[in-house]
Amino acid sequence: MTHPSDASAAPAPPPAFEPRQRWRVAFARDAPPTDLVPTGRDYIAQWEETVLASGLPALVLATGRPRIALGAPLPVGCSADRELLEFWLVDVDPAWAVREGIESNLPAGHRLVGLENIWTGAPALSGQVAAADYEVALEGSAAGPNLAAAADRLVAARTLPRERLKGGVAKTYDLRPLIVSLEALGTTLRMRTRIHPELGTGRPDEIVAALADELGVELAIERIRRRRLLLVDDLES
Repeated sequence: MTHPSDASAAPAPPPAFEPRQRWRVAFARDAPPTDLVPTGRDYIAQWEETVLASGLPALVLATGRPRIALGAPLPVGCSADRELLEFWLVDVDPAWAVREGIESNLPAGHRLVGLENIWTGAPALSGQVAAADYEVALEGSAAGPNLAAAADRLVAARTLPRERLKGGVAKTYDLRPLIVSLEALGTTLRMRTRIHPELGTGRPDEIVAALADELGVELAIERIRRRRLLLVDDLES
């Protein structure tokens, strides 16, 4: 016999899927054409499509998008050798199946360079990223032989007050704590910048601007390559 209350009862919620695997992808990216540079939400969407198209049992959020996490945003137009991204599965799949599913659906200009099964309870990836290594090629030779000495002076400085626009408002900050290392080889700069939840992120273009002010010349960037992201454990080892 059916009771009146049965007809009005809310439908049972769909079963909750718990993450059973967490995969960390290391990937390389070519520098995209300047008029086709995906940033922010658009770039995340490319990776969401990769995970959905992989055929893997991805953990999908209420929004219909798979749960993914990037290690750190890439500067616009920057190429990369070893970026990090994580995604979650609701079932256990072997590494070969995960590799095949992701590698065959990568965004254009991307290459898979590593894959690691991570403990699902590990800290968030973004909180583990502590620094980044960059290689910056400068246009021409306006800096001349003084570039290396200027780089040394920036590293030796106690503070480097700079301004950064945030929400259209200029904010003063200290660039020096965000520079871990900096050296000049000809017109190429190699730098390690800090990524810190309170201090902020050291950006290559801001370091080049500080060098230009130090030298009293204009410096133009030809290309930026992020060589790798470093985790907290990498810096402590």
